[in-house]
Amino acid sequence: MFTPIISAADFGATLARARKGLGLTQRELALAVGVGERFIVELEAGKPTAQLGKALAAARAAGMMLADTAEVATTSPTPRP
Repeated sequence: MFTPIISAADFGATLARARKGLGLTQRELALAVGVGERFIVELEAGKPTAQLGKALAAARAAGMMLADTAEVATTSPTPRP
């Protein structure tokens, strides 16, 4: 089942599930990503952060695959006069 990630809290909960599914501790995930354990704790708690690169690295290390599932328009936009 696909569950959309639309908030920092959603991302954090999904990351925590993925990490636990791999049997990793927060410390082990932090070491795999090269960040402090506090970053992982706060990320999983849903703290909004501007450090998207680190968040995506943590997601990859926990085995998450993120994708844009928005529908792509199949027709060209109508030109404006």
